Parts: sequence; structure tokens; C-alpha cells
Amino acid sequence: MTLGHFIFFGYNWTLGLDPLLAGEASSLEAVSNIIVRGFLPLLGVVLAFGWTSWKYGRLYCGWLCPHFSVVEMVNGLMRRASGKLSIWDRQKLSRQRPDGQIVETNNRYWWLVFIAVVGFAFLWAVVFLTYLLPPKEIYHNLLNLSLTRNQMLFISVATLLLSIEFMFARHLFCRFACAVGVFQSLVWMANKHAMVVSFERQSAADCLGCHHACEDECPMRLKPRSIKRRMFNCTECARCLVACEQVQSEKSRPSLLKWQDGQSALQESDR
Repeated sequence: MTLGHFIFFGYNWTLGLDPLLAGEASSLEAVSNIIVRGFLPLLGVVLAFGWTSWKYGRLYCGWLCPHFSVVEMVNGLMRRASGKLSIWDRQKLSRQRPDGQIVETNNRYWWLVFIAVVGFAFLWAVVFLTYLLPPKEIYHNLLNLSLTRNQMLFISVATLLLSIEFMFARHLFCRFACAVGVFQSLVWMANKHAMVVSFERQSAADCLGCHHACEDECPMRLKPRSIKRRMFNCTECARCLVACEQVQSEKSRPSLLKWQDGQSALQESDR
């Protein structure tokens, strides 16, 4: 914001309008610069992101999104503290993980939940501020306890709001409030041949005794054995597939959850 342009991998990324303002370039050259440096890169990013969402769904959410990483980490700590992945869950999860590990709950883990939630909220607040103001200034003021009033106010309010979101509404934000995630879901749902988690329903009897491990492992609190439109918010993280594979391998049986795309994906899309 202080420079008035973007920075891309350390290089200034401008629209190249300075020569026009200085009278050294024509309006045609300025329009060309806007198209080449502004419109085409933006169009390329949108098309690439849209194509990825069309074919693979919320791939960004499950593998690149920093918010989803925080969700998974807090989920793990909250499971150790309460036996649930969210304070809104009515029932506790099974104590046994798909790999056979037993998860014992301990109230002392609530301290780690609180530290993780507030710690990441503060870190995010500082990082958000460094997108608006020079990072060197923010980190210098932070280390020397000399933040300005507005900087302190921004970090304090952002930390409070993010702490509330991480603690109480992180799943709801991912599923319904994140514009990037919802866009990917809408594009993915429009493609019946897109990659989807498919359930071998003809072998559903093999699920007996599993204690719905795939559902317990889903960070988004979805039911992986359901049809596609009920997995609208699936982030393609594959934790349900790993869980099913681990459970079934103990019985020397193949996993009942598999990736499917193309014509094979229609069984989940058309139901």
C-alpha cells in the first residue's frame, strides 16, 4: 500500500503507467501494458484455478490453504482434550484411531488448544498487517514494543476475531464463509466427471465393526460414504481414504473408499 503496486517474488509489479504520466509513452502503449501486465496475468490465474477446481474440486483447500492446516491442528488437540473435533459435536469420537492407536482424552490438553488458537490468531494478525504495511516496520516495532496505536489496535482486534473463529467456527468458515472454498465447490459440483471419493456400496457389509473411522477422520465433519452433493465441502484431503485403507487392511480387504473420475464418478454424481 505504501508503494502503490504489487511485489512479485521480490520484483516490482506495476502496470507500467509511469512513462505515460511522464509524457514518454503513448496511450496505446499504456493500454498494451495494462493488458499484458494486468488483465492477462489475472485471467491466467482465474482460468488455471477454475480448471483445477473443475477437475479436482477443493484441491487448494485440502493441500495448500493455511487455514485448513490450522483447522487440522486444532482438531487434533481438541480431540485429545475432549474426544471431539468441535465443541459443537454432540457425541465423542471412537477412542480407537484407524491405525489401532488409542486416543485418551485429558483435560490438560485444553491449555494447548487455547495456546494454539491464540498463538496462530496473533501470528495471522501480524502477517495480515505486513500485507498492508512494510514488514520491516511492523516486526521492528513488534520486537521493540513500539507499535503505533493503529498497529496495536489492528493486531488486537484481528487476534480476538481470529481466536473466536479458530475456537468456535473454523469448520463453519471453511464450509460456508470462505469465498475461495465455495467457488471451488460450485465449480466442482457442476462437473459430474470430476474427481470424487467413491464408496463401494456393494461391499457395504465390510463396514461392520469399523466404528465409522472415515467420518471420524474427516476434518470437515462430512460423511465420506455419502453421495457427491452431500460432500459439497469435501477438500480432497484424502484422510478418509487413508482411514478406510488402514481399517480394511487389518482384515486383508481392499479399501471401500476410492478416488474416481470421468465416467466412473457418475455413480456418486447422479445419485
